[in-house]
Amino acid sequence: MVDSIEAIAIERVKALFGADHANVQPHSGANANMCAYQAILKPGDTVLGLSLDHGGHLTHGSPVNASGLLYHFVPYKVTPGDERIDMDQVRDLALQHRPKLIVAGTTSYPRRLDPAPFKAIADEVGALFMFDAAHIAGLIAGGVAPNPVPYADIVTFTTHKTLRGPRGGTILCKQEHAAAIDKAVFPGWQGGPLEHVIAGKAVAFFEAMQPSFSDYAAQIVSNASALAEALVGQGFRLVSGGTDNHLMVVDLRPFDADLTGKEAQNVLDEAGITLNKNNVPDDPRSPFVTSGVRIGTPSVTTQGMKEPQMVEIAALIARVLRHRSDAAEVAAARADVAALCAQFPAYV
Repeated sequence: MVDSIEAIAIERVKALFGADHANVQPHSGANANMCAYQAILKPGDTVLGLSLDHGGHLTHGSPVNASGLLYHFVPYKVTPGDERIDMDQVRDLALQHRPKLIVAGTTSYPRRLDPAPFKAIADEVGALFMFDAAHIAGLIAGGVAPNPVPYADIVTFTTHKTLRGPRGGTILCKQEHAAAIDKAVFPGWQGGPLEHVIAGKAVAFFEAMQPSFSDYAAQIVSNASALAEALVGQGFRLVSGGTDNHLMVVDLRPFDADLTGKEAQNVLDEAGITLNKNNVPDDPRSPFVTSGVRIGTPSVTTQGMKEPQMVEIAALIARVLRHRSDAAEVAAARADVAALCAQFPAYV
């Protein structure tokens, strides 16, 4: 029975993204990435990846992560001006370092990530190309972000976040890498698969194939755009000036030079608003403190909220942060948050 369920999950995700091969066993996106590296790299090989403090992921070569310890990662970054990935810089680094692999993918990058330019650079320098779609897999499935599968040798992603499934990971790849990927997952990085999670993945892939999922994905992006605009109206600065996807990174310094991401996260949590502290590009503060926060719209979109509610949320965020030292004001805001959420129950 469990083999049949896994086979269903595999066939569904292959159909959803148009992939040659799929492995649905990775326990997380991080595991999926490390399995992909082991399948096609040797320790010490050179890889290009987006720097963690500019929107990348720990597994894109952070020196404290196994990816950075096992492989020689060369980071590319966003530009100081528009705070977007500069493909000319990526090409220059690729020509200089001749990597075995180029990784595209982000965890806190609010702009569209087009796989085609990365593929062109990888082909020019003879590198393999991997796309980490952890955050945007649901947007890809819903047709509001470009599908990297036709371009990339390997695509990894998480099955939660925008895909709205159980916590876990998946790897898609060209047929030529299938055997190496499967071997890297088991016995390379993992033991037994979590079959109950794989069953949840199969359900999530089915749901993502329904027409309503495209509506959900489009609403995520619309909500993010509305929330971003409303936050700017409240006096916040957004990294890169806005968003094209499901999230935004807010630089808190223009709003309040003394406010840190850590403090904002904590006081907003007290008010019932969940987000996380996040470095902004070239942040002078440490990753444990930060000058920014990262905010996303998939959860509230699932609850049924739309653009008018994004304006309310922006106002609530600003209100709490302006009065963060006033316990009574934070408590009053929490009551208003609860009242808003009560109109949009998570489960009906």
